[in-house]
Amino acid sequence: MDMSRRARRLSAAGAVAVLLVAASIAAAASNEGPVTVTVGNLEVTANGDITPKAFPKTRFAPAGFWAEGKIATLDGTHIPAARTFVIKGDKNVALTVKGYPTCSASKLQSRDTKAAEKACGPAIVGEGQATAEVAFPEQKPILAKSKILAVNGGEKAGVVTLYVHAFLSAPVTAAIVTVVKIKKVHDGRYGTLSTSTIPKIAGGSGSVKSFTLKLSKKWSYKGQTVSLISAKCSDGRLQANVQANFADGTQANATVLRTCTPKG
Repeated sequence: MDMSRRARRLSAAGAVAVLLVAASIAAAASNEGPVTVTVGNLEVTANGDITPKAFPKTRFAPAGFWAEGKIATLDGTHIPAARTFVIKGDKNVALTVKGYPTCSASKLQSRDTKAAEKACGPAIVGEGQATAEVAFPEQKPILAKSKILAVNGGEKAGVVTLYVHAFLSAPVTAAIVTVVKIKKVHDGRYGTLSTSTIPKIAGGSGSVKSFTLKLSKKWSYKGQTVSLISAKCSDGRLQANVQANFADGTQANATVLRTCTPKG
């Protein structure tokens, strides 16, 4: 495989993989501004929130989500690629796609962002931006930017599927679709489990340096207003556990909190 093709495949996959890991960390980070987590040589600075801050104590209400972050190494070397991650979400935060338009992965493959938006526009549930770093031996790192589209793949047997589409342009171009599976669980504080496995591509030499992500959708279903994300605040906090495994053997595992204000 020629070097430019390897770079195209690699940078797109790395962008999606690390975006999802970092966004998950940001979703439950400290309540006051950005938080930096250091594991070995890896440093993740993340910020994000579920909005608004006040929710009913006993019933779910519509919510939104935003996240942003940066990823770096302490010694300035290239960032390792993410391989797998598992996210346990608070039982007081829920995700639903019932009644929302769906789209298939095949309609997103081999398409740039505009073509993906045209093919799956009604099914888009979120958007963001990412900057990826691609580094091969004896070459200077290449930076590539991408718009991120989160697309509803529907729900089957209690499992929600989301497709994450990224397309990188100059200096490299490529499109890739990553699949995220989310299901309900009964695990103490946790009520949802999100899983993803990132394939090893071109040695895993691509990764993300920064990202932004926003999820906030409402629609009408059976005469009622439905929200992609909903939350309640039963005890003044929201909690998540994130486990991420990187190509260099680094494993990040943390339980992180957000505060909320109960009302009603």
